[in-house]
Amino acid sequence: MTGLVAGIDEAGRGPLAGPVVVAAVILNPARRIRGLADSKVLNREQRERLAPRIRERALAFAIIAIDAGDIDRINILQATLMGMTRAAMSLSVIPTQVLIDGNQIPKDMVFPARAIVKGDATEACISAASILAKTYRDALMTGCDRDYPGYGFAQHFGYPTPVHLERLRALGPCAIHRRSFAPVRACMQSGLFG
Repeated sequence: MTGLVAGIDEAGRGPLAGPVVVAAVILNPARRIRGLADSKVLNREQRERLAPRIRERALAFAIIAIDAGDIDRINILQATLMGMTRAAMSLSVIPTQVLIDGNQIPKDMVFPARAIVKGDATEACISAASILAKTYRDALMTGCDRDYPGYGFAQHFGYPTPVHLERLRALGPCAIHRRSFAPVRACMQSGLFG
């Protein structure tokens, strides 16, 4: 594939708390990065080693976070699609094509685009975007662990683990919880915290 191809992927569609993060990356073919793969198959150490290399060697990258309030207002799918468009438009280099992990292209995408199911495993630019989105979101959630102690965000990053669900029931939702998600909504309706 020739031209300036941007890969786009997200991290954080499934968690009960925190933003969904979308990254767009245009790789530099003259500065290859070994070890790129879907962020889900890499361990944390591998992702943390690759993320700075991607930032340093890419022709361009952009990272967009869509917060819980927007997710609750427009739903997680629409928030993700909005993040994809914003990430592509935030690139400092205009792509000739955008490759998106998944099966949907945002209706307002201004660049020629193609959706690729499991593209994070087959397209290096999407793999790079997946790594940047995941490492950026993990760092945000680690910061949220300090801002909202007791929930364990630095361990589960907002995903619905048994520990997170137990802490949610004990403490009630905090400012970054997605109130439109069923477990959070159920917790709020019960009103039984602590």
